[in-house]
Amino acid sequence: MRVEVLGRAAERGDANALLLVDPAAVTPSVALLEQALSLKGGLSEAHLALLRRLCKRVVAGLVEALAVRVRPALTGLSTPRATRRPTDRLHLRRTLEANLHTVRRNPERPDAPQLVPEHLYFRARARRQLDWHIALVVDTSGSMESSVIHAAMMAAILSGLPAVTVAFYGFADEVVDFTERVEDPLALLLEVRIGGGTRIHRALRYARERVKVPSRTLLVLVTDFEEGGSPSALVAEVRALAEAGVTMLGLAALDEAARPRFCEAMAARVVAAGMPVAALTPLELARWVAETIRGA
Repeated sequence: MRVEVLGRAAERGDANALLLVDPAAVTPSVALLEQALSLKGGLSEAHLALLRRLCKRVVAGLVEALAVRVRPALTGLSTPRATRRPTDRLHLRRTLEANLHTVRRNPERPDAPQLVPEHLYFRARARRQLDWHIALVVDTSGSMESSVIHAAMMAAILSGLPAVTVAFYGFADEVVDFTERVEDPLALLLEVRIGGGTRIHRALRYARERVKVPSRTLLVLVTDFEEGGSPSALVAEVRALAEAGVTMLGLAALDEAARPRFCEAMAARVVAAGMPVAALTPLELARWVAETIRGA
């Protein structure tokens, strides 16, 4: 009974309950994770260790629940291409399809026809220049916490795809590179500091300077488009990325009821400069990523 009471209190945001509850007694939710992360500053090492265990359980539950919905949309992106150039791995399915006309019956074993392939196909080796790079440029200013959580979970899922590299650039007044943390969303979220201004143009410049193959780069900007710096500098950065050939998408911030919450006037200027803007769920974002890569 005590476990159930603590679990319900934790879900309501009771700070004491969050530190006492058994992580297995709570239902993972973005709201609960936001409440837990709000306590990360100023805790003793002992309390921080308790908070980490709770956050680890909640993040793992959220990522798995999201992955179940997202993975089907990404199915097939990692399938190796077939090539006639010899490698160390035979592409069996493609070879069989191309040589069905060479099937021969064995008089000694009529139930075991033999394939005498004329053409062999192999699995192409991954080449660095053909990999896709996804840059998540995420606004970490005030009121963006739920969007940051969803972005961190998406980064973890996308980073598990072969031939896809993922970068995570958090920004408020300055840009912080969390790319080394994309495979560990909990570590990423514990390092992010929510608050500060919104200098979107600085974040886009930072991302643009790190683009290596524009035609194989997807840049996803997550923000409310409340540019706190120079709107003209923001438009110029978007235009530069578009002219370089980077595929972009602006994701509008969502409120607690999943309604879009963003500066429509600034978003319209960004769209005119070459960056489409949409309000997408993580599942819809996964579909966009998959469709963009397949289409290319």
